[in-house]
Amino acid sequence: MRYHIMKTIVIGALLVIAAPAWAGSPTDQLREYTDKVIKVLDDPALAGTDRRAAVRKVALEAFDSTETAKRVLARHWQARTPAERDEFIQLFAELLERTYITRINEYGGERIKYVGESIDGDMAIVRARILTKNGTEVPVESRMLRHGDRWLIYDVVIENVSLIANYRSQFDRIVRTSSYEELVRRLKSKPAP
Repeated sequence: MRYHIMKTIVIGALLVIAAPAWAGSPTDQLREYTDKVIKVLDDPALAGTDRRAAVRKVALEAFDSTETAKRVLARHWQARTPAERDEFIQLFAELLERTYITRINEYGGERIKYVGESIDGDMAIVRARILTKNGTEVPVESRMLRHGDRWLIYDVVIENVSLIANYRSQFDRIVRTSSYEELVRRLKSKPAP
């Protein structure tokens, strides 16, 4: 009997040691990314350009730009060549940067309160509330995918409006009424950040 208990303990210990070391829960990973961004935004020593570069670096760590681009393009993704896909990923990342990262000067000391998470295999949703200075709570969901030992964000839903769904409908309309080439032309015609 004692032999079986010891054997179970040894096997259990080996499984724990051999198991991949996850970086923590999706909430822990998101909190880590968010804390890095808030630290950058709260740093009075960083000027505008340096601040944007530091936020961009965290965004590159936190977001799965390929998955986001794939979901935004939706049914039009399959018809793209690998070169077209790479180009679209880059153009879409630049659009997001122009739209969001260049607006970081609007940050006004908001804080995040994490309220829950759900995990389904390699997918997770982290629910949070942005607490504004005037006491308003804005609901936010971060949809994440696990890649090895990291959870990466592929969609953000703010007050029930999905970043992916918003862009998907716009881009689909352009491709259907004109062409994929027109969508690319429009994305390229926007000034770089």
